[in-house]
Amino acid sequence: MSDPEIEDLVGDTSPSFEHVLSCVFGVRDHESRAYLALLEYPGSTVSELADALDRDRSNVNRSLSTLREKGLVERRRRLLDSGGYVYQYTAIPVPEAKRRLHDALDEWVADVHDAIDGFEPHEA
Repeated sequence: MSDPEIEDLVGDTSPSFEHVLSCVFGVRDHESRAYLALLEYPGSTVSELADALDRDRSNVNRSLSTLREKGLVERRRRLLDSGGYVYQYTAIPVPEAKRRLHDALDEWVADVHDAIDGFEPHEA
């Protein structure tokens, strides 16, 4: 299965927020689900999120890495009383995610308009 792309939204008159997130940011649906789970369980560790999603920790860790690269998830380190540390993950607030979605879609639409405006049929 290929990664969802923004073009996948064309013709979909009522896409879910999860699907829009996947297509616009080029993440997989399970990564979008991880973002949504973090909205419900902010400050989760990989282990806690894996339990909430009923997924393997290594897969959740990869999803979180991708979401961090896309700027959708933030990570902070918490020191443990017993020594060492653990990372906690929090999704960016929904209004910020919506703003980023709108900005990315506006940019894509502008690119499509430029492609349309730049089209000149070649003379035979």
